[in-house]
Amino acid sequence: MVIFVEEMNPMTSNQYLTTTSYTLLEKGTVSCQSPSNIALVKYWGKYGEQLPKNASISFTLSNCHTKTTLSYERKTSEGFDFEVFLNDHKEDSFKPKIQKFFERIEAYLPFLKEYKFNINTTNSFPHSSGIASSASGMSALAMCLIALENRLLGAPESISEAKKQKASFLARLGSGSACRSIDGPLVVWGEHQNIEGSSNLLGTRYPYNVHPNFHEYQDTILLVDKGEKQVSSTVGHNLMHEHPFAEQRFQQANNHLSKLIPVLKEGDLSAFVQIVEREALSLHAMMLTSNPYFILMKPNTLEIINRIWEFRKETGSSVCFTLDAGANVHVLFPKEEREEVSQFIRTELTSFCSKGEFIEDEVGIGAFLL
Repeated sequence: MVIFVEEMNPMTSNQYLTTTSYTLLEKGTVSCQSPSNIALVKYWGKYGEQLPKNASISFTLSNCHTKTTLSYERKTSEGFDFEVFLNDHKEDSFKPKIQKFFERIEAYLPFLKEYKFNINTTNSFPHSSGIASSASGMSALAMCLIALENRLLGAPESISEAKKQKASFLARLGSGSACRSIDGPLVVWGEHQNIEGSSNLLGTRYPYNVHPNFHEYQDTILLVDKGEKQVSSTVGHNLMHEHPFAEQRFQQANNHLSKLIPVLKEGDLSAFVQIVEREALSLHAMMLTSNPYFILMKPNTLEIINRIWEFRKETGSSVCFTLDAGANVHVLFPKEEREEVSQFIRTELTSFCSKGEFIEDEVGIGAFLL
């Protein structure tokens, strides 16, 4: 069977509509690995269909990743048909999110209702504990779907730059921050007047020079709390709609991103530390002052932060922290400080982690097919 798709005017999201025909295959599988990412300048607050109220920038990670295998088989029934498995166990709780995702992206992948899908996914880190599992999971699924589209178009199996952009565009419609996981090592999402090519529709690789100080940057994630987050990111973003400090926060984030451009170019680690930590605390301040309000940090989160500040003051280290919308702490530091900082983490910080657990990670290159 061949599906024909009408060509639309590009320059908007319409450019991601397929303009050639598909030849549907009977069945098969495709697999992808996609990493999480950690935002340096945070996105918190959205409008429309998964569009950000401010620009953000993130380090793409490497060891914190999701592996997804998408199995597909032709069907004759109507509607979307899929099952979701996490670590080989059926996970029906994920189905509403995937259903919504498919509804949003059907216009861009019109073959979706032609297949029954099994989505098998595994994470290298605890799910729903503030390590952006939705980012890695949705970006991995988006890459699998792009790989399948390539097969149906008779295109090469490898993912071109244009197709990576479409994958990022699609991933955003599943989870906003997922659009930043397709590429690496530094990815911008959201239109910003000082960053050429930046877009609200997808994540784009940071286009300017980056000083060697920030190459192979390290991120050790301290697992303070491995349980479900107190509040989902979706709920947290929605709380920004009537937040009394929302507009000031969006402006602060965009200003921080402007200040980060020369910092990344010149290798100014001290200024980097100040911006990144201020961003983390601002994110949590928004949750503390929302209605309803939430405290996402745990006592051990605060203890770790204070220990990092003390260590930095005593040693002159460039180690710093950032946080996502949860209790876990990302400890960021240059590769040249790895031995010293890793020793500090093991001797002084792991006692504040759940069962002493942590993940050693570093910046990575983004998603790829397996």
